Amino acid sequence: MDFLGCCSWLCPGSGSMKSCTPDKQEHNTNSQAASSGPNPSPGSSNSCDDVHPLQKNCYRLVVLGSARVGKTSLVSRFLGGKFQESYTPTIEDFHRKLYRIRGEIHQLDILDTSGNHPFPAMRRLSFLTGDIFVITFSMDSRETFEEAIRLREQILETKLSAGAASSTGLTRKKTLPRVPMVLAGNKCDREMKTVTVDEAMAYCETQDSSCVFVETSAKRNLYVDEVFYELFVVANLPLEMAPNHHKRVSANFGSPCPLPPPMPSHHPKKYTLSVKRRLSDACGVVTPNVRRPSIRTDLMIMRTKTCNMGDNMSNPNSGALNWRRLEHEETLGC
Repeated sequence: MDFLGCCSWLCPGSGSMKSCTPDKQEHNTNSQAASSGPNPSPGSSNSCDDVHPLQKNCYRLVVLGSARVGKTSLVSRFLGGKFQESYTPTIEDFHRKLYRIRGEIHQLDILDTSGNHPFPAMRRLSFLTGDIFVITFSMDSRETFEEAIRLREQILETKLSAGAASSTGLTRKKTLPRVPMVLAGNKCDREMKTVTVDEAMAYCETQDSSCVFVETSAKRNLYVDEVFYELFVVANLPLEMAPNHHKRVSANFGSPCPLPPPMPSHHPKKYTLSVKRRLSDACGVVTPNVRRPSIRTDLMIMRTKTCNMGDNMSNPNSGALNWRRLEHEETLGC
């Protein structure tokens, strides 16, 4: 599948800009929401109304890397603090975590990808739909480190090409997009290492400020929190999303509302909570039995994000799709 061709077809140019902005009301609302941080991913559609996140508060995290480097183990540690000794090859896993932070709902979708790349077109689609990335390699395998570097270059190249295909007007100077990502050097507890910390850090220093390196060990639970904390820092996301900065809540089976109800506030508007109190009020829950968005939805996500990448150069007020309506139609089988 030629996704860049899809970008050109879905965003043909200024003469059909309405294909990227369905209606004027959505145009105005979403252009304000996209003023900072990564472009939004679709909001949740399987929970009650009071936990619907705003579009600006929805993000997709894509975890990439070679096979057997510990991608799934890092995700398991992040979501539930668990580690599984046995190895099961991953085809693709999808997770969703909801947060309540300072009175607002935030949604983080996590796509745990395969290290064998059985479907190259799907991998390119994950590049285009992802907002933030964790590229994992093993500190005892130089081949996986070199693959991590190739993955970063492929992500930047794919997003750049997609943005150029959907841009309008005169030819512009090619500028690499700013994509928040962490190079996670897993298995740092191993004695025999073929990749040094200095080498990995030196590579990141040659990149922009949105690329950082963190060594970690999912097995020993070493610096796993730092991997995601640093990712949220470079992505300009709320730091309460990091594992140790919010209260973990267990989802009740069958409950339409995964998050607990917000605590009533009796403080006057001028009252300001301390940082410690704000952190203690933040909570997060892993949504059980979440369904992965369909390929149709992902293609629509790709359409809006690639249109935004091109239109932001010529029209900073470009709009976005109504993801909640799109997922609702998908649920109804439309």
